[in-house]
Amino acid sequence: MTSVFVLAFAGGVSAETLESALARAYGNNPTLNAQRANVRATDENVARAKSGYRPQINASADAGRSYTEYTRPGPGEGNIERLFPRGAGVQIDQNIFNGFRTKNSVEQAETSVLGARQTLTNNEQNTLFDSASAYMNVLRDTAILDLQRNNVEVIDEQLRQTNDRFNVGEVTRTDVAQSQSRLAASRSQASLAEANLRTSVAQYRQVIGVEPKQLAPGRPLDKLLPRNVDGALAIALNEHPAIKASMHGVDVAELQVKIEQGALAPQLGVRGSVAQRFDTQLGGDNILSGSVVAQLTVPIYDGGVAYASTRQAKEQVGQRRMEADSIRDQVRAAVISSFGQLEAARAQIVAAQAQVDASETALNGVREEARVGQRTTLDVLNAQQELLNARVNLITAQRDRVVASYAVVQAMGRLNSRSLGLAVNHYSPRVHYEQVKDLWGGLSTPDGR
Repeated sequence: MTSVFVLAFAGGVSAETLESALARAYGNNPTLNAQRANVRATDENVARAKSGYRPQINASADAGRSYTEYTRPGPGEGNIERLFPRGAGVQIDQNIFNGFRTKNSVEQAETSVLGARQTLTNNEQNTLFDSASAYMNVLRDTAILDLQRNNVEVIDEQLRQTNDRFNVGEVTRTDVAQSQSRLAASRSQASLAEANLRTSVAQYRQVIGVEPKQLAPGRPLDKLLPRNVDGALAIALNEHPAIKASMHGVDVAELQVKIEQGALAPQLGVRGSVAQRFDTQLGGDNILSGSVVAQLTVPIYDGGVAYASTRQAKEQVGQRRMEADSIRDQVRAAVISSFGQLEAARAQIVAAQAQVDASETALNGVREEARVGQRTTLDVLNAQQELLNARVNLITAQRDRVVASYAVVQAMGRLNSRSLGLAVNHYSPRVHYEQVKDLWGGLSTPDGR
């Protein structure tokens, strides 16, 4: 009885399962897809950083008109020179040494990619958990709405019977009024249950992307749960993507310190240029020039900018470390809280089932006693309400049991498509990274945009 009570309110043979709903969310959720796009954009920072190793090539051209009129001392006429100066050239700049700023920038970009992947994994966890919660909310609210509607029918029948008994003088008008009051309250509760279901359906549509139809029962993730909270903590502190992302953030900040310090180092580069010019000084002249020059720049004092930037970067390292500690504490608290909620839900199911059984027995007894005049109409109505409340509690506890199991796996950092065994094409951020990390040019993304 405990494991199938909610199933009576589920869909038919072709019902959508919780796993298939999670698969839909994995592929279609806009928030998750936006985070994937963000990771792909972050991949491009590696190619940008590697551009520091490559030559910078620029071409230039110019053309104009010049008019010169001059005279010589003494007798004679002046001269007029009309020229059409023009030319074109190419300049190549190649960095040789810049205080390891390029090297550290590449490492920083690669570390940022790793951090973005962990953030994506954490976003995937949140999406899957929200989807599971939305799925179970629809099941719960559908079941509660059916209970409330059935309760309206039962009390309506109770009111009809009470009216019949009043007409023959077996009960008073007070019994009729009590039944009418309870019927109005049950209709109000049915309306509230319908509104709650509409809200859950809207949330389901938002997270999963389709309207819920014929939902099959959801089951807890017992196969992924550790035996105790200590086991869950050990897994979470070692594997949770939010913790890993924060540690990559620390590495990124430390590399920024090295990049800022590199501004104080000598800069060595080579510049090569070639140019062709016409009509520069005399009409019809033609000048071809070229050069290769090594340039060494030794910074002496820049007004304190590099020093301030370095100090600022060091403070940001400290900030990232404290943020990592905070995230670690948040993960620890989430594991303990979700595991406690899971154990509470298990206990609530047992208690709620016992309450349902007892309430059913009590209602049957009160009805029989009411027929022989030993119980009042109010006693029957109260017993009916107690049974309704017990059934609602059982449905809610069953929903909480499933959602709490997903919450524990999420807090551990293992709520992902592969661990759940979803039938999807698992997204691999490495594919795009390998496609773009060494690109020298091109405006189109790997998918053709």
